[in-house]
Amino acid sequence: MEYATHMRILVVEDSVRLRTAIAKGLTAEGYAVDTACDGQQGLVHAQTSDYDVIVLDIMMPKLSGLEMLTEIRNRGINTPVLILSARDTVDDRVLGLRTGADDYLLKPFSFEELLARIEALARRLHDAMSPIIKIGELQIDMAAKRARVQDHPLDLPRREYALLEYLALRAGAVVTRAELEEHIYNGESQPWSNAIDSAVSAVRKKLKAEGIEKIIHTRRGIGYTIEPDAPAHPSSAGGPR
Repeated sequence: MEYATHMRILVVEDSVRLRTAIAKGLTAEGYAVDTACDGQQGLVHAQTSDYDVIVLDIMMPKLSGLEMLTEIRNRGINTPVLILSARDTVDDRVLGLRTGADDYLLKPFSFEELLARIEALARRLHDAMSPIIKIGELQIDMAAKRARVQDHPLDLPRREYALLEYLALRAGAVVTRAELEEHIYNGESQPWSNAIDSAVSAVRKKLKAEGIEKIIHTRRGIGYTIEPDAPAHPSSAGGPR
C-alpha cells in the first residue's frame, strides 16, 4: 500500500544531482515537490505558491540562499525554511538561523534525517507537535502515514490519505478545493475537475463502514471541513453529508 502526506515542498538547490535525488525521494514519500536551480527562481516560486516547507541551499548563483531567505522574510513569507549547507562552523549556522531559517542541516546528510526534519517543521507549522492526530474515534499517524478507527486500519490509497490528513490538520477550518489540490498534487500532475470531490466521497464511504458517518462536512461553494463525528447507527438513512 502506498501512502502520501499532504505537504507541498519547494527544493532550491543548484546541484542537479542532489536536487533530483531529493525531489525523487520526497515524491516517493508522497510529497508534492517543486524545484528551483537558483535563488532567483526559488524566490519566484516562494512568492507565487503556498509551501509547507522550503529546503534551501546556501551557495547558489544569481541569488544566494541567504539572500533569498532575507527576501522572503522581508516580504512576510513565513514558510518554515530548512537550510542545506556544507559550511559547518558555528558562525555559519548562527547566521543562517538569524537570517530567518528554522533549521540547518549539514551536507552530506542522510535522506532519512532530511525527511524527519521536514516532518518536524511541517508539524510545527500546523501546531501538531505530536505525529498522532485524534478526532473522536479517528486516529491519524502522520509518521506511519496511516489512519485507523479504533483498532481497524483504513485502506486508503495515497491521495485519499493525503486528503484526510490535511483536513485533520486543519480540523474545524474550512479548506477550499483549490487548497486541497495544491497540497495534494504535484505541479506537473493536474487533477481532473472532480478529483477532490471523488476522493472525499471515497473516504466518507470507508469511514462510514467503520461506524463514522458524519465527520467530513461540505461547505457548498467553498470546500470541506472535518469536525468531531457522531457514530453511525444501523437505523440511520441517507448518504453522508
